Amino acid sequence: MTNSNHFFLLVKISIIAFIIGAISLPSSLELASPFWILSFFSYWLIYSNGKNIFTSAFILGILLDIIQGGVLGQNALALVLSSAFILNVKKSFFVSNLTTQQVYIFLGSVIYLSVFLLVHQLAQGLNFDWLILLSPFTGAILWPLIRSLLAKLKQ
Repeated sequence: MTNSNHFFLLVKISIIAFIIGAISLPSSLELASPFWILSFFSYWLIYSNGKNIFTSAFILGILLDIIQGGVLGQNALALVLSSAFILNVKKSFFVSNLTTQQVYIFLGSVIYLSVFLLVHQLAQGLNFDWLILLSPFTGAILWPLIRSLLAKLKQ
């Protein structure tokens, strides 16, 4: 793939992640839903050789902050740090079976959630719904579906 193809794949993946994230669900399902942008960006990070990874993660995080109306930089910082973890395990991600990939996605989601809640606690105090703690689990459970969907989109 050329650099322009990597960029267009990232744009397509990001648009899909933003659309899925914007779908209105019941509040309990919405709180427990995975971090869509992290799952989709992780796919792009693993299966492409894109450049400017952290810049892309930061820009997507800022866009997500603007769309959600949250603390500016909260999702950006969480996405950059989670991407750093995924980038560190990238070589073993290729040769891992699906269960190990799910563990990596789970750990990346835990990092995302930890940073997200830390910034939330510093800015607004410790008032959040406990169902958000299920997000890393749902991200890991839905990883095979996300991976197969994006593999078809990549072709």
